[in-house]
Amino acid sequence: MGLVFALISAAGFGLSGSLARSLLDLGWSPAAVVAVRVGGAFLVLLIPCVLLLRRTGLPTSRQSTRLVAYGVVAVALAQLCYFSAVQYLSVGVALLLEYLAPVLLIGYFWLREHRRPTRAVLAGAAVSLVGLVFVLDLTRGLTLNPVGVGWGLGAAICLSVYFLPSEDAGDDQVHPLLLTTAGTGVGGLLIGAMGAIGLLPFTAHTGTTVLAGSPVAWWVPVGLLVTVTAVFAYLTGIIGVRRLGTSIASFVALSEVIFAAVFAAVLLAQRPTAGQLFGGVLVLAGIALVTSARGRRETARPQPERAKENAFASVENRAPSGWTSERGDNALPSTSEEEARG
Repeated sequence: MGLVFALISAAGFGLSGSLARSLLDLGWSPAAVVAVRVGGAFLVLLIPCVLLLRRTGLPTSRQSTRLVAYGVVAVALAQLCYFSAVQYLSVGVALLLEYLAPVLLIGYFWLREHRRPTRAVLAGAAVSLVGLVFVLDLTRGLTLNPVGVGWGLGAAICLSVYFLPSEDAGDDQVHPLLLTTAGTGVGGLLIGAMGAIGLLPFTAHTGTTVLAGSPVAWWVPVGLLVTVTAVFAYLTGIIGVRRLGTSIASFVALSEVIFAAVFAAVLLAQRPTAGQLFGGVLVLAGIALVTSARGRRETARPQPERAKENAFASVENRAPSGWTSERGDNALPSTSEEEARG
């Protein structure tokens, strides 16, 4: 079920690009789209979150720190880095740099846990990245700027932070509803503040825009951005990360670019090229390689060992399956159109 939640989340995030495009064509600035999207999600989730806190109590100081960090880095700074990158780079190159996050996470866990990824994980990573090059059609208008590359890598780091706090933290776990509500609230407030001081251009207009070839009121894409691409996508994404582990979920999230291309074809009449379709197949093949590493390891273990591991599932999630130690064993670890991506 973790894979299903992760794919649903990727589809929700992938829809955001086409909806945002309809608002950008109406004269909205990217910062205004993101602020309304995450700020609206906060307002939608506020009452359910208050009811949750009445039952569970206020978060601990450590949990509060994680909530603020998630909102600042994974929501707000991710947007700032991405928007800054596209000022110097093409959208495709900026997205490719941002989606280096799964590779960064491999290195992070390798250094932190002293466990190297299996060959299947490395092969899946390579195949997925090659597929992204085709999907993003980087052969058109390829430009590189050191400043833009720096901002793009910053976006990749922020995207990595999105996955890390989403993961199960054992006894100190933050409920997905609380994490999403606080993250969107803090992120929306910070983005709004950056727009207010002029750091980000902030304009919005009412009127009629076009989706799937039909005129619609401005509030239609806004409503879908808030409910589907923010509330629903963030909640299912957090659940998917906790069930799959950070490394696996980060690779499944690469399918977002495929969903984005599909939605762009349906809603914006932007037909993918043969090269982009080929790239989509490669991305899916890479994801299959990474997830199959986990499946093979699970089925290879004797039933008693798998039962024992299930009792310590939160520990396993800290260093996702599909990884081996430096010694080579499989011991249990010790511990655009996508400018509205949140």
